[in-house]
Amino acid sequence: MKWVFWLSFCGIAYAYVGYPLGIWFLARFRPSRWQTAPINPKVSIVLAVHNGAHLLAAKLHHLFTLDYPNISEIIVVSDGSADATGEVLARHQHALLKTIVLEEHRGKAAAVNAGVELATGEIILFIDIRPEIAPGAIHCLMENFADAKVGCVAGELVLRQEGQDLTSQAVGGIYWRYEQWIRKCEAAFDSPVGVYGGFYAIRRELFTPYPPGIILDDMFQPLSVIRKGYRSILDPRAVVYDAWPKKVEGEFQRKVRTLAGNFQLFQLAPWTLTPANRVHFQLFSHKVMRLIVPYLLVLMFVSTAFLSSGSSLFKAFLALQTIGWIVALVGLRFSIPLLGRVVAPVSALLALNAAAVVGLWKFLLIRNDLWKIWNSSKPDGAGQTTKSESRVELQDAVSGPAIAKRT
Repeated sequence: MKWVFWLSFCGIAYAYVGYPLGIWFLARFRPSRWQTAPINPKVSIVLAVHNGAHLLAAKLHHLFTLDYPNISEIIVVSDGSADATGEVLARHQHALLKTIVLEEHRGKAAAVNAGVELATGEIILFIDIRPEIAPGAIHCLMENFADAKVGCVAGELVLRQEGQDLTSQAVGGIYWRYEQWIRKCEAAFDSPVGVYGGFYAIRRELFTPYPPGIILDDMFQPLSVIRKGYRSILDPRAVVYDAWPKKVEGEFQRKVRTLAGNFQLFQLAPWTLTPANRVHFQLFSHKVMRLIVPYLLVLMFVSTAFLSSGSSLFKAFLALQTIGWIVALVGLRFSIPLLGRVVAPVSALLALNAAAVVGLWKFLLIRNDLWKIWNSSKPDGAGQTTKSESRVELQDAVSGPAIAKRT
């Protein structure tokens, strides 16, 4: 049991502390720099939309007024929209606007593939319907392509806090800053294993068509670029603004889809876990270890309980773990103004690990229609799963065995 305890403890510590510090050290002392210069290559913007009529008019106005001077076209693909998306597109006439209407809802991957086929620019800029692009952000992205070794460039996502509950604030605040810091370190050393999918660009000739139904386009495409010998980098000057789900149930649902997408990515592109992927070690340390952590947490708790009968040290550690998880559950179930801000980070940690468990079950049970379980264009992250269903899944995930029945 001591071996179980120490292996689980070291695995958790490596995932959350060891790897981040290691990649920071490499970024600090063995950086791989790239060149930037003011350039204005032709850019094709590709936007996939499904039932986004409530946001589309404002988004089109935003795109038509961007300050980048060399946009060759703005390609909007309606992916089987059943709302007024087609009508909104029909009402907007612009010299740069090109539209594609897919009658059947086939998912973002298929929509983006169709959009790129129509693109003529040297650079493809992928955007989502929600993010607001800051002035000068596209200029900053393009400057990085002055280096011939750079194949993919992502911007900096700044999350707006607009009425989020305390746990969602913790995920969008502490956790997101932590995640961004790791990605920046990976980019400084070589390349990040994933980027923010709502605002990133690649060289047109490096585009790899997405496998049908893939969720994590923002991991598959950058990793494919890296596989071809190029770098994927981040530019913190290229800012976009967005807001994530306001309630923990919505954020939980979003993370379930993302984490299920990790399993799907490894299934559809197994080369990502092999030396064919130059950053496979970073991928394992950053992503795969996060998927293993929930089970390591359980093993650590069980082994601590077993060892506590003969050790006051393990008894104290068991008490600390028990109190921590109870506090995290209280933070998820109840809104306590003063206590909430203190326990929100622990509650966020619990929710994220529970999402990894539910994500695995979604992947195993749904498979072919996995991409349908969340629709990011709907308000507050509402998608194919209702908020009440997300709340049940979250409660089941942190409660134990009922998860298999619920999912």
